Amino acid sequence: MAQARQCADAFWRRLVAWQKTHGRSTLPWQNTRDPYRVWLSEIMLQQTQVSTVLGYYERFLQRCPTVADLAAAPEDEVMGLWSGLGYYSRARNLQRCAQEVVARFGGRFPPSAELLQTLPGIGRSTGAAIAAFCFGERVSIMDGNVKRVLSRLLAFEGDLGSSANEKLLWKAADQLLPPAGDTEAISRYTQGLMDLGATVCLPRQPQCLICPVEALCEGRRQGDPARLPVKTRKLKRSAQSLWLLLARSSGGEGVWLQKRPASGIWAGLHALPAFDSAEALEAALPAALRGTARHWPAFKHVLTHKDLHLHPVEVWLDAQTLAGIDGRWVADTAWPALGLPAPVRLLLEARAAD
Repeated sequence: MAQARQCADAFWRRLVAWQKTHGRSTLPWQNTRDPYRVWLSEIMLQQTQVSTVLGYYERFLQRCPTVADLAAAPEDEVMGLWSGLGYYSRARNLQRCAQEVVARFGGRFPPSAELLQTLPGIGRSTGAAIAAFCFGERVSIMDGNVKRVLSRLLAFEGDLGSSANEKLLWKAADQLLPPAGDTEAISRYTQGLMDLGATVCLPRQPQCLICPVEALCEGRRQGDPARLPVKTRKLKRSAQSLWLLLARSSGGEGVWLQKRPASGIWAGLHALPAFDSAEALEAALPAALRGTARHWPAFKHVLTHKDLHLHPVEVWLDAQTLAGIDGRWVADTAWPALGLPAPVRLLLEARAAD
């Protein structure tokens, strides 16, 4: 892309200079070349805000300070540490990736974006970020912030809902990189793109007057940078209603939880038994308890592609097994450490405080 070649030198130099003085530099995963810490932050920050990630990041490092510790940790403990961050496939891939790093690479992350992408949960952009920050490799990242910055800089009109257009933007991004061998510039440039998109080149109200590359920005020159990037493909949303059985033990055994299947919503997490209707839930209860359940107000939980309408139903039992309902009693002192879906955790916390 000709525009990228023309402004490349000025762009990366201005961005690197701006990052040194105005970019973010105090986050706990910055100022390190430890691939484990950078990788952990990159996975956590996917579709999650920095403010949310901070506490989770510290807890993960306290329990699993090295990739070998994470590889060897019990799965339930890993899911418990992740519980509340959402997108739980990230947590499952996180541990699978750690295990492959130990098995295939002797506990050391491979030093190239190409090899990093062969590991579970590491895509092209994440692999490039790790390689740039930790090994100084001259590779482009392409997260949401970067797509926005570069689309506006180049006035890129292609619909990024198309993979072909995204590849074109990625090709342009490669032309804007600092020269190979300048590892500090590559690291700061990569961080600067993230920082510019997060703090200046905002989705709806870009702060063009304080942007270090305003004079180079073709979108700004054309008068309406906020219209970019173009992305017309929208996610198709669906809705589902579930009745959640909150079975409590009057004998003090805790709450009845089951481990979800390996696929579908809340895959691999511990959750309350879920039913497609109130009638199905009632039918699963012991005959003596049917009609005694307490129905709590329904509420909505929003997933990426789906709205869940959840109907909690509470019932108290003696210390008996719920025949026909998979699961086990989990003590009130034990369930907080398990991997639980966010709405289930909120329900249990509300019940404990009731």
